[in-house]
Amino acid sequence: MFRFLALRAGRAILTLLICVSAVFIALRLAGDPADIMLSIDTPPDVRAYYRDLWGLDQPLHQQYLRYLLSAARGDFGASFADDRPAFAAVLEALPKTALLGTSALLLALLVGLPLGVLAALRHNSVVDRLAMASAVFGYAIPIFFLGILLILLFALKLRILPSAGSDTPAHLILPMVTLGLPLAGRLARFARTSTLEVLGKPFIRAARGRGVMPLSVIIRHALPNASVPLLMFLGIEIGGILAGSAVVETIFAWPGVGRLLVDSVATRDLAVVQAVILTITVIMISANLLVDILHILIDPRLGGFRQAGGARA
Repeated sequence: MFRFLALRAGRAILTLLICVSAVFIALRLAGDPADIMLSIDTPPDVRAYYRDLWGLDQPLHQQYLRYLLSAARGDFGASFADDRPAFAAVLEALPKTALLGTSALLLALLVGLPLGVLAALRHNSVVDRLAMASAVFGYAIPIFFLGILLILLFALKLRILPSAGSDTPAHLILPMVTLGLPLAGRLARFARTSTLEVLGKPFIRAARGRGVMPLSVIIRHALPNASVPLLMFLGIEIGGILAGSAVVETIFAWPGVGRLLVDSVATRDLAVVQAVILTITVIMISANLLVDILHILIDPRLGGFRQAGGARA
């Protein structure tokens, strides 16, 4: 276990370095932030002052080294727009994204998981075909198109739900559904495949042969074994939730990290963009590391393999 965690920690540090470096270079090659933040008629001496203040007058490699050293000390720079710490802006928006992402994930679990298991239990039946048709429709429709449709129907036509903001629980419904339904569709298809694979295993046939009740076979034998690949699937989908939140938060004016990233990229607010990317990368790495640890704890065979590998090493 220790060898596994040490290896994953090394990969996590390398991934962070690659992501930060790629974003740093891409943003600076995309254009001068001073041209975006300052008006066209700004005097040259004022423009030079702000370029010096933001460190944009230095060579690219010096800017990069200074950023790495500052980030290692926990200093991610200040926003070009309002001069507040970049990481403080991210922390202010993070709870909203966490609320939206968690709500969407719960919706996907409540809808997609039962739908996929039901389709597997009714394999090749009308229920199976209807369930999978619904799942395909759910994950095939683009998120931005689904969001616009929901706004047109529930906010403009029926006028029963708000279309923007985050002041009340009602403001969460449309963004949650927009982000959660495509995930529910993918989860339903994956749950169906995993459950069908487990139902064909010899121990399931043996349990049925011993006269175990069908419901007990499903709950005590099939679902626990099918949950292992589903857990890995959910770990991968964390990245999809974070990526989709940028689109959903922009459509519904939800003040989260995704919208902050879009706005910061539009204004070339380099410090905030880099802080957001670093935060998202840490969240994804932590989530996948947690899933890997849970996978080892749930699956004794994998845990035994890791221990044996560590002993041989």
